[in-house]
Amino acid sequence: MDLTIHASFLPHDDPDAALAFYRDTLGFEVRGDVGYEGMRWITVGPAGQPGTNIVLHPPAADPGITEDERKTIAEMMAKGTYASIVLATRDVDAVFERVQAGDAEVVQEPMDQPYGVRDCAFRDPAGNMVRIQQLKP
Repeated sequence: MDLTIHASFLPHDDPDAALAFYRDTLGFEVRGDVGYEGMRWITVGPAGQPGTNIVLHPPAADPGITEDERKTIAEMMAKGTYASIVLATRDVDAVFERVQAGDAEVVQEPMDQPYGVRDCAFRDPAGNMVRIQQLKP
């Protein structure tokens, strides 16, 4: 079977803040920026990896959810428990310095984990957990 990951979805509640974090701080390319009925979907991805995308989407656009569910999602986003993503790099310490300088909320400084990876963690402007792992040589 020949499968790849084409897109993952992360909610946002402030498209300009999401764009500043993913484009300006992390250095991702903007591949799409679409507005519809007062909402905005932004697609970003790492340079040189055109088939790998993150779609930053308004949670209110999810079909079939109730107003109570929207409220729960907003509360979970605020606590950073609704969505997460794990990124990888060859130099987690250098990426940590860049992201920290961008004023992101630091959750964990770079450290060697007992399960064999070195990583760090931040919250994006919507509260999503962004973990960054060091690639093994």
